[in-house]
Amino acid sequence: MQPEIRACLHDVLQAIEEIESFFAGQPLDFTRYQQDVRTRRATERNLEIMGEAVGRMLKFDPAFQLPNARQIIATRNRIIHGYDSVSDEMVWSIVVRHLPQLKQEVAALLAAE
Repeated sequence: MQPEIRACLHDVLQAIEEIESFFAGQPLDFTRYQQDVRTRRATERNLEIMGEAVGRMLKFDPAFQLPNARQIIATRNRIIHGYDSVSDEMVWSIVVRHLPQLKQEVAALLAAE
């Protein structure tokens, strides 16, 4: 694995872990998330970072296999360029449904090297 790709995977993993830290020691609660503007913005920022890192990985190696890479990049673009169309429900869905799987995939890629 190229060192640049490894660095990007670490960035993705770090962003996921930071999002997880926002909810550490408490149940995942959408209402609490929705009422906390700092957590919402910090979560969105970490999703942006993940999308940017995945985009860079594909520039280094367009054939690199990461499930849902294009959707991760599209989410980043939507948050940055279509910020007015980003709903709390959409972001929350990513946090509870997709990030746990992405974390496993990234950790497995990093462990394989």
